[in-house]
Amino acid sequence: MGTEKDDMEQHKQKSLALRDAIELLSGKWKFCIIQNLLSNKTMRFKDLQETVVGITPKVLSKELQQLEQNKLVIRTVNDTKPVTVSYAVTKHAHETQPVINALLEFGTKHRKKIKGE
Repeated sequence: MGTEKDDMEQHKQKSLALRDAIELLSGKWKFCIIQNLLSNKTMRFKDLQETVVGITPKVLSKELQQLEQNKLVIRTVNDTKPVTVSYAVTKHAHETQPVINALLEFGTKHRKKIKGE
Protein backbone atom coordinates (compact mmCIF):
# COMPACT_ATOMS: atom_id res chain seq x y z
CA MET A 1 0.00 0.00 0.00
CA GLY A 2 1.36 3.45 -0.93
CA THR A 3 2.34 6.04 1.56
CA GLU A 4 0.94 9.55 1.56
CA LYS A 5 4.21 10.74 -0.01
CA ASP A 6 3.89 8.14 -2.79
CA ASP A 7 0.28 9.19 -3.41
CA MET A 8 1.31 12.84 -3.64
CA GLU A 9 4.05 11.96 -6.11
CA GLN A 10 1.56 10.03 -8.27
CA HIS A 11 -0.83 13.00 -8.26
CA LYS A 12 2.04 15.29 -9.17
CA GLN A 13 3.08 13.07 -12.10
CA LYS A 14 -0.52 12.85 -13.36
CA SER A 15 -0.85 16.61 -13.13
CA LEU A 16 2.36 17.11 -15.12
CA ALA A 17 1.27 14.61 -17.78
CA LEU A 18 -2.13 16.29 -18.10
CA ARG A 19 -0.52 19.71 -18.37
CA ASP A 20 1.83 18.44 -21.09
CA ALA A 21 -1.06 16.98 -23.09
CA ILE A 22 -3.14 20.14 -22.78
CA GLU A 23 -0.19 22.32 -23.79
CA LEU A 24 0.58 20.09 -26.76
CA LEU A 25 -2.99 20.08 -28.08
CA SER A 26 -4.23 23.45 -26.84
CA GLY A 27 -6.05 25.89 -29.06
CA LYS A 28 -9.21 25.57 -31.03
CA TRP A 29 -7.65 24.17 -34.20
CA LYS A 30 -5.26 21.31 -33.40
CA PHE A 31 -7.90 18.68 -32.72
CA CYS A 32 -9.77 19.70 -35.89
CA ILE A 33 -6.60 19.43 -37.97
CA ILE A 34 -5.68 16.05 -36.50
CA GLN A 35 -9.23 14.72 -36.95
CA ASN A 36 -9.25 15.74 -40.62
CA LEU A 37 -5.88 14.07 -41.18
CA LEU A 38 -6.96 10.92 -39.32
CA SER A 39 -10.05 10.72 -41.53
CA ASN A 40 -8.29 11.47 -44.82
CA LYS A 41 -4.82 9.92 -44.37
CA THR A 42 -3.03 12.74 -46.23
CA MET A 43 -4.20 16.20 -47.20
CA ARG A 44 -2.80 19.20 -48.98
CA PHE A 45 -2.70 22.57 -47.24
CA LYS A 46 -5.57 23.98 -49.30
CA ASP A 47 -7.75 20.95 -48.57
CA LEU A 48 -7.09 21.32 -44.85
CA GLN A 49 -7.93 25.00 -45.03
CA GLU A 50 -11.27 24.20 -46.69
CA THR A 51 -12.25 21.50 -44.19
CA VAL A 52 -11.15 23.27 -41.00
CA VAL A 53 -13.91 25.87 -41.11
CA GLY A 54 -12.85 29.37 -40.11
CA ILE A 55 -9.09 28.90 -39.94
CA THR A 56 -6.87 31.42 -41.72
CA PRO A 57 -3.90 30.30 -43.83
CA LYS A 58 -1.48 31.96 -41.40
CA VAL A 59 -2.94 30.18 -38.38
CA LEU A 60 -3.14 26.84 -40.21
CA SER A 61 0.51 27.14 -41.17
CA LYS A 62 1.50 27.92 -37.59
CA GLU A 63 -0.58 25.06 -36.16
CA LEU A 64 0.84 22.57 -38.67
CA GLN A 65 4.38 23.66 -37.80
CA GLN A 66 3.70 23.12 -34.09
CA LEU A 67 2.12 19.73 -34.72
CA GLU A 68 5.11 18.76 -36.87
CA GLN A 69 7.57 19.91 -34.18
CA ASN A 70 5.71 17.79 -31.64
CA LYS A 71 5.83 14.73 -33.91
CA LEU A 72 2.10 14.53 -34.50
CA VAL A 73 2.14 15.54 -38.18
CA ILE A 74 4.47 14.68 -41.05
CA ARG A 75 5.00 17.25 -43.82
CA THR A 76 5.94 15.83 -47.21
CA VAL A 77 7.15 17.95 -50.12
CA ASN A 78 6.08 16.19 -53.31
CA ASP A 79 8.30 16.41 -56.37
CA THR A 80 5.56 17.58 -58.73
CA LYS A 81 5.20 20.56 -61.02
CA PRO A 82 4.27 22.77 -59.32
CA VAL A 83 5.66 21.44 -56.06
CA THR A 84 2.92 20.35 -53.67
CA VAL A 85 3.03 19.75 -49.94
CA SER A 86 0.96 17.16 -48.15
CA TYR A 87 0.38 16.45 -44.48
CA ALA A 88 -0.34 13.24 -42.61
CA VAL A 89 -0.54 12.21 -38.98
CA THR A 90 2.16 10.14 -37.34
CA LYS A 91 1.54 6.83 -35.60
CA HIS A 92 1.85 8.75 -32.34
CA ALA A 93 -1.02 11.06 -33.36
CA HIS A 94 -3.33 8.05 -33.72
CA GLU A 95 -3.29 7.85 -29.92
CA THR A 96 -5.39 11.03 -29.87
CA GLN A 97 -8.31 9.27 -31.61
CA PRO A 98 -10.10 8.16 -28.40
CA VAL A 99 -9.78 11.69 -26.99
CA ILE A 100 -11.11 13.19 -30.20
CA ASN A 101 -14.00 10.71 -30.26
CA ALA A 102 -14.91 11.58 -26.67
CA LEU A 103 -14.77 15.32 -27.46
CA LEU A 104 -16.91 14.81 -30.59
CA GLU A 105 -19.52 12.91 -28.60
CA PHE A 106 -19.56 15.50 -25.83
CA GLY A 107 -19.68 18.38 -28.34
CA THR A 108 -22.60 16.82 -30.20
CA LYS A 109 -24.57 16.27 -26.99
CA HIS A 110 -23.72 19.74 -25.70
CA ARG A 111 -24.87 21.43 -28.94
CA LYS A 112 -28.18 19.57 -28.74
CA LYS A 113 -28.64 20.54 -25.10
CA ILE A 114 -27.87 24.21 -25.71
CA LYS A 115 -30.10 24.35 -28.79
CA GLY A 116 -32.90 22.62 -26.84
CA GLU A 117 -33.10 19.57 -29.09
